[in-house]
Amino acid sequence: MHQAGLSRCSQLESCSLWRILDTTRNLAAPLSVEEILQKAIESVLQVLDAERGTVFLYDTKTRELYTKVSKGSRTQGAPVSHDIRFPADKGIAGETARSRRLINVPDCYADPRFNRELDRQTGFVTRCLLSVPLMGIDDALVGVLQVLNKRSGGFDEDDEQIAATLAAHCAAVLQRAMLLEEYVAKQKMERDLALAREIQLGALPQRLPELDGYELAAWSQPAEETGGDIYDALALGDRRVALLLGDATGHGIGPALSVSQLRAMFRMGLLLDAEIGPVLSKINQQLTLDLPAHCFITAFAGVLDSGEHRIHYLSAGQAPLLHYHAGRDELEWLDASSVPIGILAGAPMIAPAPIDLGPGDIFALITDGFFEYHNGDGEQFGRERIGELLRSHRRAPLEALIETLRDCIGHFAGDSPQEDDMTVVLVRRTTGRQDQSAI
Repeated sequence: MHQAGLSRCSQLESCSLWRILDTTRNLAAPLSVEEILQKAIESVLQVLDAERGTVFLYDTKTRELYTKVSKGSRTQGAPVSHDIRFPADKGIAGETARSRRLINVPDCYADPRFNRELDRQTGFVTRCLLSVPLMGIDDALVGVLQVLNKRSGGFDEDDEQIAATLAAHCAAVLQRAMLLEEYVAKQKMERDLALAREIQLGALPQRLPELDGYELAAWSQPAEETGGDIYDALALGDRRVALLLGDATGHGIGPALSVSQLRAMFRMGLLLDAEIGPVLSKINQQLTLDLPAHCFITAFAGVLDSGEHRIHYLSAGQAPLLHYHAGRDELEWLDASSVPIGILAGAPMIAPAPIDLGPGDIFALITDGFFEYHNGDGEQFGRERIGELLRSHRRAPLEALIETLRDCIGHFAGDSPQEDDMTVVLVRRTTGRQDQSAI
């Protein structure tokens, strides 16, 4: 009998070892995280003769444990899968994650750490369980493996060793697969963002309209792949040009979509021969409904009339506006004329007095990414530097003036990164035909 008992033990050990090796071989194949979890649970259930297994993965950002696979059966044998997420310090799984040690619970309902709510949610009755930490490279917590209800009774020391062996291998394979999926997802996101940037920059005017007696220039650079700034210039006949500058809160994909919507509605309104006031009012009503809470857009919308030498405009929260008066060699800073778009649907859009442009005058639309750019000491570039720079380079071509502005900010900021989108639109009244005839 003694020899027979040893023989049976040897057979069981050989069988378990063979299943472990088979599991190792299966997990060595290129698999997704979900496939690895599925195969790992199937293997541990078979080796330990248990009813159900669950892997709780560890979310390092939220410090939560969550399931992606739960496999087993009800009394009828139907597969069960549930998505569960909870703090990583709760229940027996949380204790396993915190202590990084295996826990064998022979009677779950007698253990105060056991969370009975999961059984109530699933209809499953947990009698006993093994809870094993999944530790990856550099002792990093990957998750927790739990095996429930050994069919022949409770889990013994041999079961603990087998579960620990399987868990060690599964943790390494899971960690590798998760890192690979994260890398692939990051690469895809970078490609998508690059495409979004290309689309957004492609929506900007490739060439600004030509207007007799005027020089126009613009430049924009997002802080990320896509940004919350946008500008536009649309010819309205031979003597008028519509100008738009939009700056959405934040930067990235969401704000980029918001300002793209603003530009599309603005263009459509003007192409239907609507006036700026009604167009901006309708845009405000729509974006108040569309934008998420606490999000808004500051926007300047104006029409430059070369016959009147005036800019009729509305500034919905976009400020400051800069007007350089060449005849007086003075800078004038103008405030916004109404609240930003997207805050109050019925906000009045009352046009202020138009901006009269004399010969040599420069009108500048500049987003706060310029004003608030700071250096290593936390000092902002500020409106004074921008104003004096524009004034001292007032005779330079506008494209060169923008380049000088960018160079000066780069020198001022040093190694400090760009944290906000930067956009500038410049308008200068040149001598023009009418003025030449008067000389």
